[in-house]
Amino acid sequence: MNKHSIITGIAIIVIVIPFAVSGLNILGAQQLEYRWNNPGEFKFFTMSNHGEMEFCNTMPFWTNFQKFEIGAFYDSKNIGSFVVKPAAINPLSSHVQEGIFSSEEIQASQHIFMTLDFEFDGGDIRLDPNKFIILVQIDTPIIGLIPYSTTTQMSGFDFDKMMNSENLSCD
Repeated sequence: MNKHSIITGIAIIVIVIPFAVSGLNILGAQQLEYRWNNPGEFKFFTMSNHGEMEFCNTMPFWTNFQKFEIGAFYDSKNIGSFVVKPAAINPLSSHVQEGIFSSEEIQASQHIFMTLDFEFDGGDIRLDPNKFIILVQIDTPIIGLIPYSTTTQMSGFDFDKMMNSENLSCD
């Protein structure tokens, strides 16, 4: 084996490893499980006053994200976002991370959230729950430079059930 082949092989390994790690990180972020830190006690109104989320890394390698954002939309209008700080989560374990809610019209958002919480708990229908959509966006840059986001859309009711989940794979 000559000297140029060895240098070429090492160069290929040095180039491929960061992309492989980034690819595994993207996969891990897509498989991430999450819920409100107090299982069974999630309310949208509570989320509007900040709080903590629990993340479960179901993969056998470290997963991290730069930004985890929950966007709440009612009738196609953004009513607020809950953003979790960057986190690195150990393999096959859970991690609790703080989040902050922000909205241009916080009082209107909280009113909508209280009404929807009441409806999801079996109360009278006052707002159409079918118009309440949640977008979950996870930002995991490739090799720390190239932006990459994974976005999941779900109904507010499904999101409420997921956030109140009693069990995660890491439990």
